[in-house]
Amino acid sequence: MSARNSRANKAAARERLRLERERQAKKDRIRRQVVVAVSTVAVLAAAGGIGYAVMQANKPSAWEAAKDAKVVKPKNSEGENGTTIVVGKPTAKKTLEVYEDSRCPVCATFEQAVGETVKKDVDAGKYKLKYIGATFIDNSDNGEGSKNALSALGAALDVSPEAFMDYKAALYSAKFHPKESEDKFAEDAYLLEVADSVDALKNNAAFKKNVENGTFDSWALKMSKTFDDSGVSGTPTLKMDGKKVVAEGSDNAPMTVEQFNAAVDKALKG
Repeated sequence: MSARNSRANKAAARERLRLERERQAKKDRIRRQVVVAVSTVAVLAAAGGIGYAVMQANKPSAWEAAKDAKVVKPKNSEGENGTTIVVGKPTAKKTLEVYEDSRCPVCATFEQAVGETVKKDVDAGKYKLKYIGATFIDNSDNGEGSKNALSALGAALDVSPEAFMDYKAALYSAKFHPKESEDKFAEDAYLLEVADSVDALKNNAAFKKNVENGTFDSWALKMSKTFDDSGVSGTPTLKMDGKKVVAEGSDNAPMTVEQFNAAVDKALKG
């Protein structure tokens, strides 16, 4: 091979090597740009996600917002903010006050044992029933079911006093009342499932809308405050003429029909 050809071959090889290095350098630059771009997007996405999470965390809950919302009074309610619920014949001279929390297991036991007797007495005009709803179990168990059920009771009262009474009985029934530790009443779908057992509420579009929209959420909070301001410390509590109605020899609400009838008859005479 001549020297000239050798020099030409070496020059060509060097040129090929130079071009290969340039192509590789270009590929490396593109790869770095892609990595930087992807990393930037990831950082921005993470920052956006964190920002959204922070925003959501700082966003007031529906119940916090309900504290300042305008109170919508259910039909068939009375008094300031509609927190007075009295069911029964106007001719009845006495009124039995019933203080209950929808999640309260003892209230459920009371209602399952004595609720039908109360309803019969009210329908017969023996006395009127005044209902005061509480939500303190939500505070102790970190839930929303007491408030949500109370709001749904407001929606039932908006339909009729009879629907209210029947829905209250259904919520406390053995079939539907959950354990205190299970916050099932926080679920609108479950409250509507319970309502399907009440003729006046089944397939009732207005009731369903009020439950799902939380129409009476603010009202429920006002009702809860009425309970808090009453001085009553536990549920169920019964009162007539300002005096507690209790089982004989006890400071607790009567939990059987016999105890209840004896206590109420005594209160009616007093």
